[in-house]
Amino acid sequence: MEQFRGTGVALITPFTSNREVDLTALERLVNFQVDNGIDYLVVLGTTGESATLSAEEKALVKAKVLEVNNGRLPVVLGLGGNDTHSIIRELEQGKFDGFSAILSVSPYYNKPSQEGIYQHYKMIAESSPLPVILYNVPPRTGSNIKPDTVMRLANDCENIIGIKEAAGDFEQALELIRKKPDSFLLISGEDKLALPFVLAGGAGVISVIGQALPKAFSSMIRLGLSGDNQKAFDIFYRLSESIDLIFAEGNPSGVKSMLSTLNISHPYVRLPLVPATEELRQKINTFVSHFKI
Repeated sequence: MEQFRGTGVALITPFTSNREVDLTALERLVNFQVDNGIDYLVVLGTTGESATLSAEEKALVKAKVLEVNNGRLPVVLGLGGNDTHSIIRELEQGKFDGFSAILSVSPYYNKPSQEGIYQHYKMIAESSPLPVILYNVPPRTGSNIKPDTVMRLANDCENIIGIKEAAGDFEQALELIRKKPDSFLLISGEDKLALPFVLAGGAGVISVIGQALPKAFSSMIRLGLSGDNQKAFDIFYRLSESIDLIFAEGNPSGVKSMLSTLNISHPYVRLPLVPATEELRQKINTFVSHFKI
């Protein structure tokens, strides 16, 4: 699974001023990633506002990303939820040509036990035609996939190849790195912790800021993976403020504001999200105007 080492990006879904999917901006966004060193793309994750997209819109986004990418980078599809059997039906009935893996978030709201989480993912792994990457993000789901549960899944399900870990607990991340099978991928889901995660033995990151600053961010991760710590941290300290800025008022409002500053897409989001405030937009504009790779 070397194709998922390095920097993946959780793509936004660009919208026009009337909140329709902006396929022209999506094309610019995908080409921007390919041209600036990103290793793989993730489509229809949380950052892509998948919760507010219709089935028809999701199909449009998937088709456009695959068309523009044209096989240049691996593409991971976000496919998860809190109704296990609904996900299984989608896996059994869907078409997955052009995708390299599934990223599946832990069930949210219904807060299953660790055994419930295990059984949920075991069923997904048995039904998925593609490798599965777990996604642990307790601040959004309300429950944590504990390391022992991750290791059960890693050892019991050949089709589960890694986890995007975004619990905000570096001690937990270290436990996962220490216990994991050699081939199992530990992928950071937090931009601020991505470099320390890689230096501790992680495989890379699925990033939000990476899609706005792809050359710098992917360079930092490659340097970290190759052991060039000093150069990697030099980039990290210059990037650090941007990470704080894009998450200051929630995701993806912040990164959409930055992408608007870069003339790649518009800052529009769908309710219940709202665009970044003018104060934050000015701070983002100032950062972008002064940032150099």
